[in-house]
Amino acid sequence: MSRVRAGIPSLLRWGIRVWILGCLLWGVLGSGAGQVQASRWGEEQQLIAQAWAYVDRAYVDPAFNGQNWWQVRQRVLSRPLSERQQTYHAIEEMLATLGDPFTRFLDKEHYLSLQTSTAGELSGIGLQIAIDDQGSVRVIAPMEGTPAEQAGIQSQDEILEVNQVPVAGLSLDEVAERMRGPSGTPVTLKVKRQDRIWELELVRQSITINPVRTRFFQQPEGTIAYIRLNQFNGNAATQVRQAIQAAENQGVQGYILDLRNNPGGLLQAAIEIARFWIPSGNIVLVTDRHGIQDSIPATGDILTEAPLVVLVNQGSASASEVLAGALQDSGRAQLVGTRTFGKGLIQSLLELADGSGLAVTTAKYLTPSGHDIHRQGIQPDVVVAEGSVPLTAETLAGPEDVQLQRALQLFGQPMPLAKGRPLGQAA
Repeated sequence: MSRVRAGIPSLLRWGIRVWILGCLLWGVLGSGAGQVQASRWGEEQQLIAQAWAYVDRAYVDPAFNGQNWWQVRQRVLSRPLSERQQTYHAIEEMLATLGDPFTRFLDKEHYLSLQTSTAGELSGIGLQIAIDDQGSVRVIAPMEGTPAEQAGIQSQDEILEVNQVPVAGLSLDEVAERMRGPSGTPVTLKVKRQDRIWELELVRQSITINPVRTRFFQQPEGTIAYIRLNQFNGNAATQVRQAIQAAENQGVQGYILDLRNNPGGLLQAAIEIARFWIPSGNIVLVTDRHGIQDSIPATGDILTEAPLVVLVNQGSASASEVLAGALQDSGRAQLVGTRTFGKGLIQSLLELADGSGLAVTTAKYLTPSGHDIHRQGIQPDVVVAEGSVPLTAETLAGPEDVQLQRALQLFGQPMPLAKGRPLGQAA
């Protein structure tokens, strides 16, 4: 069977949306992938063969995490299958042999849900989750202004149960689906934080995600623009562009970009935003299953040369780490806060013949200097622990936000500048 390479830059040129980790790359790797002759198998076997072929052609590890992938195929196809749910279970079992929680089967409902998840609106509790190496469901970050944030849920909290149902053994999509529901309906979570375990009831609501908000701080050096970016959705790049242009019109002397508790989103949005600040060099490196790297470069179309500080914490994940890593490696900005989450895998969302689909890990990304942040995260230039007051929509950028206060102090000190622009000079 021939093998194809899923080069990320070429996919971006086709306009395919790319997400990282909890986020996905949309499209199909070859329209004929996984198809078999109807004369050989029935519909159930054909669906399994198609799923197997997608993984065979695209999975990031050509050794399939030590599995004999052909043998897995033969074993699953040898079973008698008479109905679709048996087939779905067989596909799930086949994917489970990889030991990769991010490579998973999606039924039609979940597949459609993921396809439409970039619309910027959902009904649920506003919680971004992931499955760690031990199979535990961990919180990446709560979304601002949502029931999850208002209930005090924090990054790295472990979700044990949803509505009294243990989540152990469930897929990421199954856990998320149990948290979603009509606005106004309740959902009960059992949460663990270190040695503390407790239950709480939240009421689902319709959540509209407005990814950007701004404010201005008057400093001795001049006006500093604060841009808060809470998610990389389809509107993020446009809204950040508008915020920068408005700030430039006011003659600001510098910027603070706040990526704390930003769980990621569209990779293309992160790339576009990086290009607003980085004049030259690479934004991100993408490594495929053969170890071949593709680079995505800056375009030189920057919007500002003013000094920049980026705020990060352990809730800054995936696309946030692409942007933060690019700004740090290029010397364009200083990072302030705590080490980031450490999510650096890329997945492709692939549709099967019956409308269900697969999320398959197809590549990983590196920062421009070649740093692999997966499971490691990015260490900020200036480490500042979070204060005693939790970060919420109300406390972010307030007087008790110690990380922000430290960032403001840096504008009175020498900082990395683009093209040697002196500190304090307006654009």
